[in-house]
Amino acid sequence: MHRFNYYKTGMLTKANGEFLLENVPVFGQFKLVVSVVGFKSYEQTVSFDIKPGGGGADMGALDKDLGNIKIDIEEKVLDNVTVTASKPGLQLGIDRKVFNVDKNLVSAGGTAVDIMRNVPSLSVDLDGNVTMRNNSPQVFVDGRPTNLTLEQIPADAIESVEIITNPSAKYDASGGTAGILNVVLKKAKRVGYSGSIRTNIDSRARVGFGGDINVRQEKINFFLNANMNQRKSISTGNTDRTTLIGTPNTFLQQQDRNVQLGNFMFFRAGFDYFLDNRNTITLTGNIGRGRFKPTAESDILIDSLYQVVKSAFSERFSNSNSRFNNGGAMLSFKHNFPKQGEEFTADVNYNKSNNSNANYINTDYYELPGNLYTGNFKQDQIGNGTNENITIQADYTKPLKEKSKFEIGIRTQIRKVENINNFFSYETGSPLFNQLLSVNYNSTDNIYAAYGTYSNQLKSFGYQLGLRVESSDYQGRLPDKNQVFDIKFPVSLFPSVFLSQKITETQDLQLNYSRRINRPNFFQLYPFTDYSDTLNVSRGNPNLSPEFTNSIEIAYQKTFKNKDNLIASLYYKNTNDLITRFQEKETDPSNGKDIFVNTFINATSSYITGFELVSRNKMTKWWEMTTNLNLFTSKIKTGIAGVEDQDPILSWFGKLNNTFRLPKNFSIQLSGEYQSKTVLSPNSGGGGRGGGGFGGGGGMFGQSTSTAQGFVRANYYVDAGARFEFLKNKQASISLNVNDIFRTRRQNIYSESPFFVQEVFRRRDPQILRLNFNWRFGKFDANLFKRKNNKNQGGDGSENMNIGQ
Repeated sequence: MHRFNYYKTGMLTKANGEFLLENVPVFGQFKLVVSVVGFKSYEQTVSFDIKPGGGGADMGALDKDLGNIKIDIEEKVLDNVTVTASKPGLQLGIDRKVFNVDKNLVSAGGTAVDIMRNVPSLSVDLDGNVTMRNNSPQVFVDGRPTNLTLEQIPADAIESVEIITNPSAKYDASGGTAGILNVVLKKAKRVGYSGSIRTNIDSRARVGFGGDINVRQEKINFFLNANMNQRKSISTGNTDRTTLIGTPNTFLQQQDRNVQLGNFMFFRAGFDYFLDNRNTITLTGNIGRGRFKPTAESDILIDSLYQVVKSAFSERFSNSNSRFNNGGAMLSFKHNFPKQGEEFTADVNYNKSNNSNANYINTDYYELPGNLYTGNFKQDQIGNGTNENITIQADYTKPLKEKSKFEIGIRTQIRKVENINNFFSYETGSPLFNQLLSVNYNSTDNIYAAYGTYSNQLKSFGYQLGLRVESSDYQGRLPDKNQVFDIKFPVSLFPSVFLSQKITETQDLQLNYSRRINRPNFFQLYPFTDYSDTLNVSRGNPNLSPEFTNSIEIAYQKTFKNKDNLIASLYYKNTNDLITRFQEKETDPSNGKDIFVNTFINATSSYITGFELVSRNKMTKWWEMTTNLNLFTSKIKTGIAGVEDQDPILSWFGKLNNTFRLPKNFSIQLSGEYQSKTVLSPNSGGGGRGGGGFGGGGGMFGQSTSTAQGFVRANYYVDAGARFEFLKNKQASISLNVNDIFRTRRQNIYSESPFFVQEVFRRRDPQILRLNFNWRFGKFDANLFKRKNNKNQGGDGSENMNIGQ
């Protein structure tokens, strides 16, 4: 029987499983105990083999190497399902917020847009356009650029959403006046297998199916996710506009109804290959496709404002067929060095999408009174395009001391876009190609970047200094017209400074500064004039310059005893050469009449300043509440003679998300948002990407907020969801969600310019119910594909050593 000396010490191992216990007495025997959740406990007797009085002993024996210690999986931890620790719906950090999707009942069966409506700091309009603090953020998927739009990503494929309001120099400098919105897709690394199967149906009889599976054995981690969803979207609206160009002036009243039928699918698969406990290779691929058939009906009444009013009425009908296909792949490599925190990563990310659209427009004209038929106009618009994007990136992190490190990285992004829009009219009864309005356009833009950051912690004070260098070039081509647009954006520097002070164990204060760029996107540079809606003509501007934004933010975080969180932020952003919408008067080449064209310009400058509160509170054991309040004001200086700057408006919006955990495995979520009267967003969004989507022509008139003068009227809505979990370990669940319970979500925009005064009211898809079913399965088993009597598991010890992975 061994007699053990009483001495106690311990530590957590490093990521590669290494550990070092210091100041252990050299005499006597000791027991080493290794315990890891999900693994069998391991015990070993340890001694230095030195007895008291044993002078002259080899001092090298005072360092004892225990070799590779192998620990075994505890196979009986779970019977047939993997249970993980419950994450809170919102994780708050002083530099970012992480929104966990599995806690969000109201978005189940929907798209990424439905998720964003519940994320703090974000606002979503009727068309799914997302803004962060009143500006468009840079959207990433798994930390990399994508051709997918948010409406093309199923909500059930998303693990979490990260919101970074003021990114450091380590991140892409694009995104301008907003931050980064990173969509993290589902992927597990649990040993054994796990997954889920789900289906849903909504109140418009549209169905959805999906499933995912993850299998990890030894050196391979395989994951797969597939989703298919049908959609029926209905939007209605009306527009009142007085046009102040031409003779006479006119007053227009328009009623619209859009119906869009379609479906989209999303498939993602990949694997991690663990070469050893320090090196991992990951290959991921995704495929998306969509088919849509939108139709639009518009009744238009126009009064000519003569002294004696003359009226005309027209009925316009558009019928479209649109589709998109998207494919992407990412190959990445990660190496962990023996020194804790030191790592090297490299990846190549490739995306390619193509889309096509055929839009048929028919307009019948009548003269009032009497509904006298006066004529007909028919037009076809046929377009297609491709969007190809490749990103190459490498990053290296080097710890210098225990609390300091240095990070460097390089990045290259190459994007190619090809787009063709052909117009056909029916003046002769058969389709006639209109070369004047048709355009064949393609472009290439390249971005080259490198960064370095240094961070250090001095007791309770921490700081990070960073510098990013970026250069880019853009070339647009009109092959049919032998025109080329070359834009060379010079090398630009983007510094960042982050200072943090830990006031107490539960209070932190951070001050940060960054400089960012917003390059004009494809549609803003596109010189094609879109006449598909003769009452809403639009065109890009190839002479746009990038906009530069300087951002300062101070944030305070308080963590309470019950783990409640409160973050208060004060922010200020100043932008020079702001890209904003503008209108100019031109002559329509087809009929010689005066029209106004919606385009883009560089305004002189703009600013936005605001105060934001985000809190997560556990009101009771069964009630958790997340609150978001954002108070802000903004102003745009156009710098154009004859155009007055709009007076700033003090605006605010609030979000409230309540989760109630009831007895018998029931839970309820109730969320709502209120948006006050707000100045029109400049719609910059240079981070936007093309690549198809739900588009399809026949858009409702007035969707474009095409002036720096105007505002959006107040708006509010309430969504709700309920879930019941059943079977052993809550493997299955049924949930029901409904959006816009009180039918109050709408868009009401007032805008004006020297050429018109306009008011637009729209409503889309209120009070949609969706019933969802989900079944989870899994087993925590390291020997899934092995004979149970095979004791030679992990012969190289890599799986057993990698317990901290």
